[in-house]
Amino acid sequence: MKVEQKGHTTILKNTQGDCEAFLEKVTSQHTSFKSQNLILDMSKDKDVDLKQIQLFNDLSKTHKKGKKSFVMVVQDINFNDVPTKLTVVPTLLEAHDIIEMEEIERDLGF
Repeated sequence: MKVEQKGHTTILKNTQGDCEAFLEKVTSQHTSFKSQNLILDMSKDKDVDLKQIQLFNDLSKTHKKGKKSFVMVVQDINFNDVPTKLTVVPTLLEAHDIIEMEEIERDLGF
């Protein structure tokens, strides 16, 4: 797992290609990231499917309770099948854009 800081956002990259191991690492280290917006970059893993993405649902819910954004970057999936509770986008740029919009919404009290 590679960790990158950009302002008020932490990008966690899955370097092993194993979603379940990545989920375990992120979950075990979540306390050190809970005050930051999180981007989980799984774009290099071409074998990610909808079932693996749904494994992150509980972690996403926990993180969003802290009024912080949780965005996953995944390519080559049908985004219409992703549950609305999860925020999944195809590129890092879109992930940053989503976080910016959510920050504005929080600032405005939505």
